[in-house]
Amino acid sequence: SVSVAFREHLRRLGLQDFPCGLGSWNKSRFDAHRSHRRGRPGADQAGQEETMPLDEETPEALMELLRDQHSPWALPPDCSPHDQHLQETAVLAPKLVRGSNIFQLFRSLRIIDKGVEEVDEGLLQLHQLEELILSTNKISRINSANLPRTLKQVLELCCNALADLQDLCASPPPELQHLGLGYNRLCSPSQDKYLTATFWPNLVSLDLSFNNFTDLMGLVSQLSSLQKLRILVLQGNPLALIPTYRGFLVDSLPKLSILDDICIGPDERHQFHGLARQPELIRNEARVVVSIGEIKGVPDPSVQLEVGSKAPVITYSYCVAYEF
Repeated sequence: SVSVAFREHLRRLGLQDFPCGLGSWNKSRFDAHRSHRRGRPGADQAGQEETMPLDEETPEALMELLRDQHSPWALPPDCSPHDQHLQETAVLAPKLVRGSNIFQLFRSLRIIDKGVEEVDEGLLQLHQLEELILSTNKISRINSANLPRTLKQVLELCCNALADLQDLCASPPPELQHLGLGYNRLCSPSQDKYLTATFWPNLVSLDLSFNNFTDLMGLVSQLSSLQKLRILVLQGNPLALIPTYRGFLVDSLPKLSILDDICIGPDERHQFHGLARQPELIRNEARVVVSIGEIKGVPDPSVQLEVGSKAPVITYSYCVAYEF
């Protein structure tokens, strides 16, 4: 479950271990008795703070251990800037990352390629979560009741096994701006109805790439309700092979700024103007032409036997198969 992966993520960050957390390496900075003595009049007649014990480290030294890429305590390269910030917080204010306090610090959570199959209710502890990235896992269904309502920036589910959005759309995060569903198993027409403003009123960016959407007109009729949509990715779907695919989308969704990672300019808008009112030009079929440039290792069929030759004739047959 995602809760198990989250706990493993916290363990990997080592927020309670050296050089983070509370311990012999920094205890005097957070000792209430010593802090009280430092604040007493006359405790330090020279007007200077007490020197740090020899067996402790300065905050600067501890932070350097985290930031130096050659340090054994440095985070792996795949960790996010938010993970770095959590570790630094654990050095400067370790009490903020103790117990349930840690849940209040997570605004972004990345759990990538950890074999997660279930998004359970454990995520609801993250009351400040705005961005959730669960790419390259094994998630086939998501119950929206287990997603924090605070999600408003990103919900990225790329490279999973999603085939049905019904549970996700039961009560989705209302403020979400980006929904990433690329490289899943979604198809037309059963899933088109879940891609509307009824479920995603504030969606600005939508990634549906490399699924199995085939009904271009049906999908566009649903996407047209997303009034805030500016970025759309549909490449890799069968409908992207339709000859008038791009032009029909550009004209049908006039507020779109980027389609398949390519900006839509005024010239392109003008070029395809009126295409949306000509559905008869949309044909749900595609033609694929395969050319064989060269074949090696087989006899040359152009070599002919002489007329009247009594040499035996050998016939060769070959089968070439293509899988799409």
